[in-house]
Amino acid sequence: MGFASGSAAKMGFFRRFGLWLLFSSLADLRSGDGFYLPGSYPHEYQVGDALSVKVNSLTSIETEMPFGYYSLPFCRPQEGIKDSAENLGELLMGDRIENSPYRFKMFTNESDVFLCGSKPLSSQDFDLLKKRIDEMYQVNVILDNLPAIRYTKKDDYVLRWTGYPVGVRAGDAYYVFNHLKFTVFVHKYEDANAARVVGSTGDAADVIQTTGKSGSGKPGWMVVGFEVVPCSFLHNAESIKNVKMYDKYPAKIQCDPITVAMKLTQNQPIVFTYEVAFVESDIKWPSRWDAYLKMEGAKVHWFSILNSLMVIAFLAGIVLVILLRTVRRDLTRYEELDKESQAQMNEELSGWKLVVGDVFRAPDHPLLLCVMVGDGVQILGMAIVTILFAALGFMSPASRGTLITGMLFFYLILGIVAGYFAVRIWKTIKCGDHSGWVGVSWRVACFFPGIAFLILTTLNFLLWGSQSTGAIPISLFIVLLLLWFCISVPLTLTGGFLGAKAPHIEYPVRTNQIPREIPPQKYPSWLLVIGAGTLPFGTLFIELFFIMSSLWMGRVYYVFGFLLVVLILLVIVCAEVSLVLTYMHICVEDWKWWWKSFFASGSVALYIFLYSVNYLVFDLKSLSGPVSATLYLGYSLFMVIAIMLATGTVGFISSFWFVHYLFSSVKLD
Repeated sequence: MGFASGSAAKMGFFRRFGLWLLFSSLADLRSGDGFYLPGSYPHEYQVGDALSVKVNSLTSIETEMPFGYYSLPFCRPQEGIKDSAENLGELLMGDRIENSPYRFKMFTNESDVFLCGSKPLSSQDFDLLKKRIDEMYQVNVILDNLPAIRYTKKDDYVLRWTGYPVGVRAGDAYYVFNHLKFTVFVHKYEDANAARVVGSTGDAADVIQTTGKSGSGKPGWMVVGFEVVPCSFLHNAESIKNVKMYDKYPAKIQCDPITVAMKLTQNQPIVFTYEVAFVESDIKWPSRWDAYLKMEGAKVHWFSILNSLMVIAFLAGIVLVILLRTVRRDLTRYEELDKESQAQMNEELSGWKLVVGDVFRAPDHPLLLCVMVGDGVQILGMAIVTILFAALGFMSPASRGTLITGMLFFYLILGIVAGYFAVRIWKTIKCGDHSGWVGVSWRVACFFPGIAFLILTTLNFLLWGSQSTGAIPISLFIVLLLLWFCISVPLTLTGGFLGAKAPHIEYPVRTNQIPREIPPQKYPSWLLVIGAGTLPFGTLFIELFFIMSSLWMGRVYYVFGFLLVVLILLVIVCAEVSLVLTYMHICVEDWKWWWKSFFASGSVALYIFLYSVNYLVFDLKSLSGPVSATLYLGYSLFMVIAIMLATGTVGFISSFWFVHYLFSSVKLD
């Protein structure tokens, strides 16, 4: 695979997922020569102004565990290590952005700049560097919110990566990249560019300027590109004894990215240098992210997206036509008969008309069903609202972590909807009796968050044991618990109270006291339920490949508007699959449709999890160690449970509506 890919794939799960969604929102806003990003502003710099260069966590697709930049023996800034302002989403994403020792000045080219010489490598540092090189860790540098991009050639193709490798292994020897050649692309500040950018939030660490600092009206410059070329150069350690940081290195440094020379040797120091060149570019500020959105195989990617959409629409149309023709023909035939013929038909024919006295009988474990439906409504609502806001461009890389923060915010707020749906279904099952609504609401507030807390805590212990920056700090755990109990739980209880006050849904037919015996079936009904998940999965598996690649392999998935359409079509397919399966069950006098309607569409999660295991075995062969595999499977399980609740809720609600409509459309004695 060569060097490891960009930072989007080599970070904690939340960070990968967040950057995937952020990059997705960018591409849908592309138009003409660029696009604007709400929430981001161009920053104007005068010639000679200092530029803030930052570093992010070291990341790798080999382990999927990020580590702090200064966990390796790199040069440290003279003023000490300082963390950048971080929000809740940024912490959850695993970002640990810190200041760096690199010092740039706008439009000031510098070469052969001495940074520092490390201490002689101890056995611990020597082994750690070798391990990070073997695991293909990348160094991520940021300038004006732009990650450093690196270009490599393979055959006739030019590959783009974000970040650069710590080093490379050649045979039994290890070489470190200790000289960096930076290229900063700048564009002259133009008022027209600023006028096109409208938003309310920007990078909190920078100050917005629209005129020169001196007020002289001199033209300023904007950063529109940031590239890095790593080199392994053998320095003379003796010649730097009297050289201070940022002084000129005594000899000329020839940066050749093809050859390596700085071999790692125990008890020997490493000398770090860099050079920076500023190049005026025609790229305008709104288009500066275009380089990050370009990916190989884009035509194939777009074709697969459109193919998935057509398959989903085609299957949805077929299911809808079959459903309408079958049910309407059955109802029309039944309504045309007189009462005597209807009575005779009830005696002679089997089918859904014979379960009229049992079809609304309370299901097994009704409390659990109400809780899962309530949580499913909350998760589905969060997904739709978040994707909609991101597709409209309200999330951008200029404000890191905003998407994860937004997801958490929408999830907390929608607790009121979850409580309302769960309690109202509970009240309907109990035929108007709302007693126990507090317990239902409390369980809704704790069921899915409790599962998520259990999974993420277990995985967090693995990250803590590995000293990874992807681990959620204790302080953040406390904040999440406070948000859970102080916001989510009260809102869910409020929704439950509203659901208890709302009128229950009255059944169109009465339920018999004695349950009807379900005739023996030729095949297990649950087998059909599990198999039903193949239909929505079959429409998504091509798209799922790109999504998995973006999350774990660093291949940018950027058609976020299409994702919104795919989500809507998935909801339609899940509803229709569950609806048809429910009709098939009641046609064979199986009146226990409640749970089966939930899992008919929710079973798609089973196939997604099996696909995740297949992807781990055949596509993530480079994933090293049981800890990394456990993290992958743990995060996959977390996603699959959320998908099951959301899709299962869609199936249950559609089937409930269908059964209610079916039995209210015909009168049976």
